[in-house]
Amino acid sequence: MTDRLAAVAELWEAHTQAPFPGRLRSVDVVGVSMVLLDSNVAGCVSTWLHRGGNIDDGRWDILAACEQELRRVIPELDDDESAYYQRLLDMTVLVLKAPDDSSPN
Repeated sequence: MTDRLAAVAELWEAHTQAPFPGRLRSVDVVGVSMVLLDSNVAGCVSTWLHRGGNIDDGRWDILAACEQELRRVIPELDDDESAYYQRLLDMTVLVLKAPDDSSPN
């Protein structure tokens, strides 16, 4: 689990340093609010990190829904936007696949 926490922490640090893609501030892509998607993933990942790799069922469900949205929107984005949201997807996948007693089986 330490490797997974470290990997997510490294991605999280890069994410917090990256500027939000300006064009996406007021844009929905394939019906997805890009600001809300970013916010939802960030909140869940931040909580997971602060809880040492644990997440409650509600946040797990939010991340699972965000994973599907990320997979739909990323192909529609330009290179910089895509890289920003790919990092969110990478964190999401790592958190969802983390062995955790509190996440759904």
